[in-house]
Amino acid sequence: MFFYLILLFTVLPAVELALLIKIGGHIGVMNTLTVIILTGVIGAYLARIQGFTVMRNIQESMNQGRMPTEEMLDGVMILVGGIVLLTPGFLTDTIGFLLLIPITRLLIKNLVRRYIHHLMEQGNITTHNHSSRRINDDFEDADFS
Repeated sequence: MFFYLILLFTVLPAVELALLIKIGGHIGVMNTLTVIILTGVIGAYLARIQGFTVMRNIQESMNQGRMPTEEMLDGVMILVGGIVLLTPGFLTDTIGFLLLIPITRLLIKNLVRRYIHHLMEQGNITTHNHSSRRINDDFEDADFS
């Protein structure tokens, strides 16, 4: 886990900075800043639209008596995509847009699901089934009026 944090907080920003310098050298500083601002605005708009759609889907699932696990996973991915899009950089913007577009999000969600199942098979993740049980089924209605 520590290794992933090092990658996240040191290597990723260094790669982003190198990309910004390289692309900025080709298209200019103002164009680079414009692209960064536009991806942030477009990403926030997409995250908002996708977030509202997922919230509506969660409500529909719950109204039908289903646990909205898929919709909740979509919601987490949209949240991460929106946050990543707010950080300046081309690599993080690409990741953010991939998480916000429904088709690519579905592909990423399937990869995440397979990875979680793999971890479960290895025993790195365990699940507990807490089913609801009635303690006493033989009770009578009481009238307290």
